[in-house]
Amino acid sequence: MRLFSILLALLVAASLYLLVVQRDEVIAFAQGGADPGDGAVSAGGTAGEAAPQAVAVAAIRSSAREIDSVVVVRGRTEAARQVEVRAETSGKVMSDPLRRGASVERGDLLCELDPGTREVALAEARARLIEARAAGPAAEARLAEAEARLAEAQINDTAASRLSQEGFASQTRVASTKAAMESARAAVEAAKSGLDAASAQVQSAEAGVAAAERELQRLRITAPFAGILESDTAELGALMQPGGLCATVIRLDPIKLVGFVPETEVDRVRVGAAAEARLASGQSVSGSVSFLSRSADPQTRTFRVDVDVPNEDLAIRDGLTVEIRIGADGRRAHLLPQSALTLDDTGALGVRVVSDGQTAQFVPVTVLRDSVEGIWVSGLDDEVSVIVVGQEYVTDGVPVAASYEGPSR
Repeated sequence: MRLFSILLALLVAASLYLLVVQRDEVIAFAQGGADPGDGAVSAGGTAGEAAPQAVAVAAIRSSAREIDSVVVVRGRTEAARQVEVRAETSGKVMSDPLRRGASVERGDLLCELDPGTREVALAEARARLIEARAAGPAAEARLAEAEARLAEAQINDTAASRLSQEGFASQTRVASTKAAMESARAAVEAAKSGLDAASAQVQSAEAGVAAAERELQRLRITAPFAGILESDTAELGALMQPGGLCATVIRLDPIKLVGFVPETEVDRVRVGAAAEARLASGQSVSGSVSFLSRSADPQTRTFRVDVDVPNEDLAIRDGLTVEIRIGADGRRAHLLPQSALTLDDTGALGVRVVSDGQTAQFVPVTVLRDSVEGIWVSGLDDEVSVIVVGQEYVTDGVPVAASYEGPSR
């Protein structure tokens, strides 16, 4: 039994030696063996070098095609609009609460507050306005009377001055008429000031009425837009203070898909570009890019991109994980089977092609996308012969005998 184990170990060691050290000779032997005369000494006494034998491989002829390229980012869903509706005044809630999940339209009542003495304050403000407006005509009448007295005083002053010049009136009368004229002018200015004060009182009363009416309007807190309640409205009997939360309203139609594009890809994204997305649930949706940030996030150095997606049935919720594929400018690429990919000694991903000299050559490629038919890669010439079978057994410069399978792609 021990002898059998020793023989088995020797056999394994010999096999490993042949596969690792004598790899090329084993491959050549497997493909038909070497010519017995290749290593023989020639008649002239010099050893003839053996011609390298071509390795049989399978290849396909591929032609580059124009394809739509995409930028793939991961992100989340986000409500198109969301607002916390808050009170602007204080008071007790006197309306029954609406429950979360309820649909509301713009202008629908969310919370109504007890008016208290606000209606009385409005009535008082309106009374003051009426009083102020009534004072206006009286001020105008006083101004007209003062202006008439001024005109009379001016006439008397002119007549007294002329009579004085002809010797029929004394200087005392002239001084008296001038004093009366100046007094009339002062009365006119006072009447004008009274009219301005009356106008100011009217404006003040109108402002008081507007403020009282606005205070009553603040008692009815309504929905700013059509949407869904994300929280219950304030409970009946609760005391609301300015800034107190009445309800949270969100709008989910259309819904936004928010992603973050790396700085290496941002130049390929355009506002208005078509986009497709796959939710974590497997659901696929489509929309268009509505926003692309001009400023990078200082932490991640990425740029925010928003995609608007119709959501009439509200099936897409806020905050879901999503993979977004944004359409970008087209590229020329080759459709190859995934089995054609290989790695070189440095670990670079690529394919091996048949060069013009019928030798194998490694060419690095970039994978653009995968599909059911294969993978789309770039980095190759427009017309190329790609080795799809046997690429792992040849290196750069090794002669190959390619047999082409299938139609050209």
